[in-house]
Amino acid sequence: MFALAFGKKETPVVFLAGDSTLAQKLPADAPETGWGMVFPDFFDNHAVQFQNHAVNGRSTKSFRSLGHWDNMMARVRPGDYVFLQFGHNDSKQDDSTRYAPAQTAYRDNLSRFIAEIRAKGAQPVLLTPVVRRNFDENGHFVDKHGDYPAVVRTLAAAQNIPLIDLWAKSKALLEKLGPVASKALFMNLRGGIYPKYPEDKTDNTHFTPYGAGLVAALVAEGVQESGLALQYFLKKSIFPEKYAYELPQINEPAFRKDTFNILDFGARAGGIFLNTQALAAAIDTCHQRGGGLVLIPPGLWLTGPIRLRSHVNLHLQQGALLQFTDDLAQYPLLRTNWEGLDAIRNHSPIYGTDLEDVGITGRGIIDGAGMAWRPLKKDKVTASEWNKLVVSGGVLNATQDTWYPTAGALKGAQATRPGVVAEGYDEAKALEIKEFLRPNLLNLVRCTRVLIDGPTFQNSPAWTLHPLLCTHFTLRNVTVKNPAFAQNGDGVDLESTRFFRVENCVFDTGDDGICLKSGRNEEGRKRGVPTSDGIVEGCTVYKAHGGFVVGSEMSGGVRNIFVSHCTFLGSDIGLRFKTTRGRGGVVEDIFISDINMTDIPAEAILFDMYYNGKEAAEALKNPEMEKLPVTEATPVFRRIYIQNVACRGAAHAIYIQGLPEMNVQDIRIRNSVFHTRRGLSCVEGDGIRLQNVTLNTTTPDPAIFVLNSRNLLLDSLLIGGKAAKALHIEGKQSGSIRVLHTDIQTLGIQYGAQVPTGILTQD
Repeated sequence: MFALAFGKKETPVVFLAGDSTLAQKLPADAPETGWGMVFPDFFDNHAVQFQNHAVNGRSTKSFRSLGHWDNMMARVRPGDYVFLQFGHNDSKQDDSTRYAPAQTAYRDNLSRFIAEIRAKGAQPVLLTPVVRRNFDENGHFVDKHGDYPAVVRTLAAAQNIPLIDLWAKSKALLEKLGPVASKALFMNLRGGIYPKYPEDKTDNTHFTPYGAGLVAALVAEGVQESGLALQYFLKKSIFPEKYAYELPQINEPAFRKDTFNILDFGARAGGIFLNTQALAAAIDTCHQRGGGLVLIPPGLWLTGPIRLRSHVNLHLQQGALLQFTDDLAQYPLLRTNWEGLDAIRNHSPIYGTDLEDVGITGRGIIDGAGMAWRPLKKDKVTASEWNKLVVSGGVLNATQDTWYPTAGALKGAQATRPGVVAEGYDEAKALEIKEFLRPNLLNLVRCTRVLIDGPTFQNSPAWTLHPLLCTHFTLRNVTVKNPAFAQNGDGVDLESTRFFRVENCVFDTGDDGICLKSGRNEEGRKRGVPTSDGIVEGCTVYKAHGGFVVGSEMSGGVRNIFVSHCTFLGSDIGLRFKTTRGRGGVVEDIFISDINMTDIPAEAILFDMYYNGKEAAEALKNPEMEKLPVTEATPVFRRIYIQNVACRGAAHAIYIQGLPEMNVQDIRIRNSVFHTRRGLSCVEGDGIRLQNVTLNTTTPDPAIFVLNSRNLLLDSLLIGGKAAKALHIEGKQSGSIRVLHTDIQTLGIQYGAQVPTGILTQD
């Protein structure tokens, strides 16, 4: 309605009028940020322009009386938009220059603004005032805006003005975050971080960059909902299903500039002196004095395990090597989590729980002394490497095909679920197999605002980087290197972690590269915390079991994940989704774009709901696999969108293996090219769609194999290479396969004996 009334200007200007919550700030005001400063980022900057005329402290009354209104309106032209957000300062009864009662002067001022905007041929847009952060002692939101939001709503309805109810939207956001997490949106600052604020500051009205971004996204959402032609200028993200404003926003920590050099605490380089106490003293002192930077200068620094503290940035200068000791006695046992289960393990080399504002930065190297911990399978190394290892010490298992660094490690390998609390382990029982209970190199539990930027992590005892139940986790410019034979040598495992970014990192590991998890089986479902709202961008994965991986411990769910511009070079599998019966959990709303792969030994894209390979093989041989009841233990893969993938060299382009009782659902793959041995295999899939996909295969197997799958769409496929058949369909449960703009007749179609007739349509 509004678009028709005011038309669509070729390059409209959006004018922002209001108070400090949206106003432009000076660099010296950092980190204070008005949402109007971020709002233009969500639009096509070539098609729409912005002018921010909002001013700190202004009301509808003072905005006009001080000349701001006339100054702005002199620039407004037909087809432009004027956004009006007032109310914070209109309520200040003790200031006659600003006070405008809601039901009288405030309403009249807004009405006059509207009339003058319309007289210019422009489009007014009303916004209710954004809320202040205010919760009572019971954690319930308390409003401070009185009648002002209601007046805006009434006026918008009466005069047919587009309305963005920012009060309602921001209130819902704060209530969702709660009293604690919502503090980060506002200027609640620790002193000494920013020049303008040497002392602590409490301000629940004005926004940090993070808060301004979230509020600007709410306004962009309101534009989309409004019916305004302006919505057509909203910027699309690289993912066609999402606008830029819909992508997750991650809040990074900031630190004081105070520096604590470990040399001042007695640290000695050289790799002989154990610096555990010196590092702990530096970290603790930094924390106690309000935070800052703990500096590790160039040199070889031997240490036992360390604990991070809040507000501390551990900074390794280039040339610094932090070497963790191979003396396993230095690592005490503690209760933590292992592969999604509560368990007792050795203290991680780097550990932290319940922290806020944590950093590990710099270009140094962190070595976890993994060879002192890890077993090694004989078939993972050459004969000479194996012989050299055996004569160096350690023990072999009964079949002489696995080496363990100690007899205690071998004893643990022979135990049932070693170290798992539910199996009856306590500290005393775990001590008997201590050497088997390998730690992750870095383990952070329930931490918020974590920044890891720059270091190389290598030679991990088990998983390398493991944030568990963390929020706002950033991993940037990091390299992870583990030997190809490193058992459980994952690069990063984000478990039940929300709001995260992994960007411009390199992984060369002995197991999965970038992996998302959320707990195992009943324990994970009981925890019920999904890994969600994450961005993975610009990463490279070399040797690994999988490049980007979800599962198999995903019982708490994984959702709203965005992966783009990654390269996988020689990883066993490219995009790997894995689970099994008993896990439960829902993996959904995963968006993947612009992935390049070469030399992939197995599948370029894999959806596997039989993580036990034996069951998966049986499902292929027996099309009538038992269909079990659907329960909370039944896993779900659905709504996964993949585009712009190029793969040269893999055993399979796409392999989909669902369960009879729970198919892999609603997978869309488009604009992609695969040069692989085999093309698509789809077993127990429902709603699988391929559009503009090239399958160039190097074997005579059918380019597309379908077993007990339904609601398939094959649109604009190019099938080439050595495939003898274009399409082979098996299974009496198969149904509704539609082929569009694709030549499958040249190579032909093959049907199994039990396939229902008439399930294939071609256009």
